[in-house]
Amino acid sequence: MNFNISLILKSLPEKPGVYRFYDENEVIIYVGKAKVLKKRVSSYFVKKHEDPRIRTLVSKIRDIQFTVVDSEWEALLLENSMIKQFRPRYNAMLKDDKSYPWLAISKEEFPRLYYTRNPNAKEEELFGPYSSLRFMHTLLDTLFALFPIRTCKKMQSKGRPCLQYHIKKCAAPCAGKISTEEYKENIHKVIKIIKGNNSEALRQLKTEMMQYAEKWEFEKAQVIKEQIEILESYRGKSIVVNPEISYCDVFSMEEENNNAFVNFMRIVEGAIVQTFSLEIKNNIDKNKEEVLSLAMAEIEERFGELSQEVIVPFNIDINKEKTIFTVPLRGDKKKLLELSQKNAKISMLEKLKRQELSDPERHQNRILSALQKDLEMNNLPKTIECFDNSNTQGDEPVAAMVHFKNGKPDKKEYRHFNIKTVTGPDDFASMYEVVKRRYSRLIEENKPLPDLIIIDGGKGQLNAAYQALTELKIQNKIMMIGIAKRLEDIYRVGESTPIFIDKKSETQKLLQRIRDEVHRFGITHHRKRRSQKSIHSELDDMKGIGAATKEKLLKHFKSIAKIKAATSEEIAEVIGKTKGKLIKFKV
Repeated sequence: MNFNISLILKSLPEKPGVYRFYDENEVIIYVGKAKVLKKRVSSYFVKKHEDPRIRTLVSKIRDIQFTVVDSEWEALLLENSMIKQFRPRYNAMLKDDKSYPWLAISKEEFPRLYYTRNPNAKEEELFGPYSSLRFMHTLLDTLFALFPIRTCKKMQSKGRPCLQYHIKKCAAPCAGKISTEEYKENIHKVIKIIKGNNSEALRQLKTEMMQYAEKWEFEKAQVIKEQIEILESYRGKSIVVNPEISYCDVFSMEEENNNAFVNFMRIVEGAIVQTFSLEIKNNIDKNKEEVLSLAMAEIEERFGELSQEVIVPFNIDINKEKTIFTVPLRGDKKKLLELSQKNAKISMLEKLKRQELSDPERHQNRILSALQKDLEMNNLPKTIECFDNSNTQGDEPVAAMVHFKNGKPDKKEYRHFNIKTVTGPDDFASMYEVVKRRYSRLIEENKPLPDLIIIDGGKGQLNAAYQALTELKIQNKIMMIGIAKRLEDIYRVGESTPIFIDKKSETQKLLQRIRDEVHRFGITHHRKRRSQKSIHSELDDMKGIGAATKEKLLKHFKSIAKIKAATSEEIAEVIGKTKGKLIKFKV
């Protein structure tokens, strides 16, 4: 630690704020927020970090600057703003590669309502973005059915009303058919409905309808009644849970390697009025609570202040004034959280699917990187070989090996092994033999060794295979693991406890796929060997019966059992009387 950094650490205040790390070129390389600046920033320099990315970051720090704020939430908002402004190399980056649609109301004397994918806050009042086009169009159609809002891009002053006026789709402000005050009142109602305040809009419409009825203006009252019916129909379609859940926001999160996918839903009167999914690339130093906090700050910047109640998937330690964070365990709020989690997962799977389709090699590398991380390997496991023994109570013991290259089977490199040195059902000795034979040959032929060896068996077979590598003096050049068949636990040599790997992870799926493939390959070969032995013992021991004669018999009768059941005449018709007399089975 240089002298300048040491002085800065001593002078840091014990208050919430945002800190910025600079490199030797005075470029911001990291922005972070802290409840207590002195404690958080000092932690980078006083302990040894296991994550190599953090060690690299710390080695590049040449200067530290900070900004003190009043609360942790203010620090979170400032951190989010600075990350977007400076895009530091080591920060979690918010990613939004979609052009989402927005609802817009133009800032004119007689505003128009429309949707756009290129929002301009200077010229438009914006609502959104909407991740569901269907939902947005339903809302837009409802609003146009309720209120005669203009849709034309350029309004002619004091012109003749167009067709939209005559079919009652526009109030024709261009022809002076509606006052500025009345038109703005309609826009005010539109905004209420967009924000989800349907109950207030309905109350206002019902009041107006009664006022017109009391004045005997029944035609106007009928128009209002039709608007009420449209709004109630729209409201009914929108409710997804108990309408007594008035106002709340819902956040959920799915993680995949260093990426997090956060879904946000805004609930008003039991209806989803806003939904949005966000991807965050977590480069360094962020746990799941911090990633979710960063997403919340971004959502508040986009959609306005969070609701007083925020539903979250896990406890989150944030002191935000007038906001309660809830982790529901049951009921309608739990259903809302599950719906949000479903959307977060769909967003993640959609992104991964797009990546897989656009770049299959990148998809495979991502899976192999996850395997490398889970097994704590030094190198990417581009080549993997898996061994399995196959025998029936010691009869015809064989072994199989499959070869995977870049996560895919390379069948031309598959190998079968007939056990030569082992008598009886000894899986340990059999595994030792085939592993030693395989890698002795690779060494002799000067061929490359695999990055990872998988032994389909428990600790005994794993240790036997490792002994073979040790005798060949290559035990430090190849990673070897064993898969216990019953519980599918994964072991390393010399370790009594299995490696923890998520059973639903892509690492586990790849290992299971390789294990299932070696089973299939091994069992097929074993059945073939048993079948060949059965044929040999019955026909090949008969004097005078050669391979051509045996082939004729099997081709005609299909099996040994049918040959045994055939009469001498039937056999003579196939191979002749002379050969037929030689066919004699033991009783």
